[in-house]
Amino acid sequence: MADRDADTRKDDLRTGTPFWVRTSNSTVSGEVSLNVDHAEVIVVGAGISGALVAEALTARGRSVLVIDRRPPVRGSTPASTAMIQHEIDVPLTKLQRQIGTAKANAAWRRSAKAVNDLVDLVDALRIDCAMERKPALYLAGDQMGKRALKAEAEARRAIGIEAEYLTAAQLADEYGMDRTGAIRSVASASANPAQLTAGLLTRAIKRGAKVISPVEITDMAELPGGVALATRQGEVVTADHVVFCTGYEHLPQMQTSAHHVTSTWALASKPLKRLPEWMTQTIVWEASDPYLYFRTDASGRIIAGGEDEDAATTNSDPDKLQRKAVIIARKLRDLTGVDIGKPAYTWSAPFSVTTDGLPIFDTVPGFSRVHTVMGFGGNGITFSVIGAQIIAARIAGKRDPDQEIFSYR
Repeated sequence: MADRDADTRKDDLRTGTPFWVRTSNSTVSGEVSLNVDHAEVIVVGAGISGALVAEALTARGRSVLVIDRRPPVRGSTPASTAMIQHEIDVPLTKLQRQIGTAKANAAWRRSAKAVNDLVDLVDALRIDCAMERKPALYLAGDQMGKRALKAEAEARRAIGIEAEYLTAAQLADEYGMDRTGAIRSVASASANPAQLTAGLLTRAIKRGAKVISPVEITDMAELPGGVALATRQGEVVTADHVVFCTGYEHLPQMQTSAHHVTSTWALASKPLKRLPEWMTQTIVWEASDPYLYFRTDASGRIIAGGEDEDAATTNSDPDKLQRKAVIIARKLRDLTGVDIGKPAYTWSAPFSVTTDGLPIFDTVPGFSRVHTVMGFGGNGITFSVIGAQIIAARIAGKRDPDQEIFSYR
């Protein structure tokens, strides 16, 4: 029997107020009493990863219990800017050199497929979360210039991912931005992340899942036929399988040199009129460090972020939040000519990144029935789709063709 500490690391998941928590239908009313002795699968974490896992499992007829030490959809998920991109933080050409051509190609293809899978799922479940397919612009910056971007576009096209290289003249003519080049791609989207997560949890609940909070897990023991979890309140609940969807607040068993915690900052403007038409329809980010990224919502708000720092706790400084918001707004104005004025919302949050830009979906070392979805990097929502697919297949005794790419390392 494996008996291990299950007390995940703790962080202030965000500072400030993300715009999404002020929108309607952005959470679910879970139960407050742990009145369940056993479930086929216990999902720890009621954010986007946990919601996608719960949806995938209940769609397969599994009995599911979702627990969280915070209220549902009130962890790190609302801190997302919900730029649902197929583009991985590590460019394809670099990832090919880093992990090998076959694995890199498969990771990028799977990421593009995941965006389409999510949009199709939201449509099939009729989740009202402002989901919208959008093209993405990846601008030249201090990390990749025009020649590197041109090679990157060619590499993507070679593996079947649509990518168009734009010259400086084309970029200026179509978008009014002054950069030496850019890649335009089509397989991305945007949404309200809180409404998306709440909608997925609501669907799982309608299929019989229970969502209970606050419940904090402190210990777990793997038995011959399942897993026993102990709570901070001294309760015990058992399951055939457990899936930890706690993001960078990961189990101690998952700590490796392959990933570390960093911080990011974001803002949302008030609704703006007379925005350039392209801006209302396009996701933009740049090949720079630190980098700027932005998109709009249906009301004309600009949601922008960046200025990431390799530090786990600097995001909790409210003065730094204000300074970072000023920098982000200035960069946005310098690039696009759009002055947002004083942001309506500002927030910051820690998140984890890996050396290869890829997430970790695997069985926890030392266990056979405890699994984890760690959707790292700037592609948290996209990666969580893949994680839910891989872990749901694993629990069903099936092998996902890409599971080794995202394995523990």
